Amino acid sequence: MKNYLTFEAEIKNLEDEIEKLKDPYNEDGLAEVNTKKIVEIQNELDVKLKEIYSNLDPWQTTQVARHEDRPKSKFFIDNLFEEFVSLSGDRHYGEDKSVITGLAKFNGKSVFVIGQEKGENLETRIERNFGMMRPEGYRKTIRLMNLANKFNLPIISFIDTPGAYPGVGAEERGQAEAIAKSIECCMKLEVPTISIIIGEGGSGGAIALASSNKVIMLENAIYSVISPEGCATILWRDPKKMLDAAKAMKLSSKELFELNIIDEIIKEPLGGAHRDKDLILKNVKESISTNLNKFQIMTKEEILEDRKNKFLKIGRNRGFISNKEDLGDLTMKTNPVKNFIDRILEIKNIKIISITLALVLALIFLF
Repeated sequence: MKNYLTFEAEIKNLEDEIEKLKDPYNEDGLAEVNTKKIVEIQNELDVKLKEIYSNLDPWQTTQVARHEDRPKSKFFIDNLFEEFVSLSGDRHYGEDKSVITGLAKFNGKSVFVIGQEKGENLETRIERNFGMMRPEGYRKTIRLMNLANKFNLPIISFIDTPGAYPGVGAEERGQAEAIAKSIECCMKLEVPTISIIIGEGGSGGAIALASSNKVIMLENAIYSVISPEGCATILWRDPKKMLDAAKAMKLSSKELFELNIIDEIIKEPLGGAHRDKDLILKNVKESISTNLNKFQIMTKEEILEDRKNKFLKIGRNRGFISNKEDLGDLTMKTNPVKNFIDRILEIKNIKIISITLALVLALIFLF
């Protein structure tokens, strides 16, 4: 049974009509299948899909990114890699099933794979904690990323999470520290790292694994510091204003690519990745192959420098530094008027300190 989003009502009606026409055992009994009519409606459906999916607003894009039928990390791992060997546990607390980790082969070469997994049905979603990682999950990935680094294995991560798990137990076990350590680990790795946001890339829960040489998004995925509902609740105290929040947050792949936050957009089939899983597999495989080949001729030092420079460049055309080509210059652009005022205040402060010291010395001398 297909699942449809609220804005896909017309698509559902057309597909239902096609299914009825394909069934020879209709209300009138056995009848000949009207192939001509099916072709006409199929063409109408294709036009409607293009019309809707070419004009998605940010909130509709968010809905597509969260679609129940959208391919998950496990699907990509099972179909893109050979000889996958799962590795588990953080060696401190336990196992976190919301993230899949292991060794595998891609195009005959050894790689290390990470995948945040939401689950396919209610049972597996509960087991996977809806893709929300706990501290032990991040510590597991840190342990295994260091292992991959030791054996010079490229790391490929599939990002799909609404965010890190905010439960009391997770906070008690050091959730924030685990996320920070994961980001630090990612930035220090000397092997190529590729992160692909396949659905939701929610807040620190996503960036903890997406601090990579290449950050790639599927066309209808999202990547943001908070969910649109959460943003609307904080700013307007009304979660129903999620459309306004989604527009302001610039969370779509196209907007993030224009801001140089991500490096590449992988084209999805018309109507979303769930409508043609074979095609999305082909597109993702091509992207991974192309990017891995780019890193083959790079040294460890060049890979590390490439990752550092990538993140240092973010925002540089928005006023952070005066020369965006000089990656060593992290000084803020100076404002002459502000500098003059600061200088006056500094002189004023020196005078106040001098007078205070003089009074203290005078009092000491008198007594």
